Amino acid sequence: MNYTITENTVFPLVEVALQQGEQIRLERGAMVYHNGDVNLEGQMNSNGSSGLGGMMKAVGRSMVSGESMFITTATGTKKDAKLAIAPGTPGSIRELVLGNTQWRINDGAFLACDTSVTYNIKKQSVGKALFAGTGGLFVMETSGTGSMLICSYGDILEIQLDGSQPFTVDNTHVVAWTSNLNYNIKVASGTFGFKTGEGLVNEFKGVGTVLIQTRNVQSLAAMLSPFMG
Repeated sequence: MNYTITENTVFPLVEVALQQGEQIRLERGAMVYHNGDVNLEGQMNSNGSSGLGGMMKAVGRSMVSGESMFITTATGTKKDAKLAIAPGTPGSIRELVLGNTQWRINDGAFLACDTSVTYNIKKQSVGKALFAGTGGLFVMETSGTGSMLICSYGDILEIQLDGSQPFTVDNTHVVAWTSNLNYNIKVASGTFGFKTGEGLVNEFKGVGTVLIQTRNVQSLAAMLSPFMG
């Protein structure tokens, strides 16, 4: 994926350069503009499956990942086609290079990817599912070789873990983590963090990378709720 991200702005935008016949997949509604040399086609987010099975897979992926049931495929129709995309929330955009390293991604983090990569449903243990949010029994794990763009609410911080001790992150601040890391979802403290204001946390163990966002939508919604009719 040949792209540039706007700089010196808190609301970045990605401009992707496509050659004739080149394709990328992007989250439904992410397109901002294109130069007229791009064809956009909506398809079920079923990872190549069709028919009733594909529809059920798209529904399941939507319930698990927080993404739309549909995904958009953008195809360059001429040389030097250009397409701009942006996430629905104000925040950062980050590339994940997939191949030897694969990632697990949180709800709503997917923005775009090469057609050579995707994300799949991975079953969690029952213990993790009891505490998990959207999807419960499942998380999303990347596969394939290529590039994937993810987005956050707020900035993205990269934490490198050396395996010497566990690392704990509030569940709503986790964007993505390398799939080789072990993790547990548990209550932060006391009765679901009633005294500390925290709820569920992810505890990571092992050697790998965790990407966290500096803000979370749930806190914003809670702050605004007293003012909503």
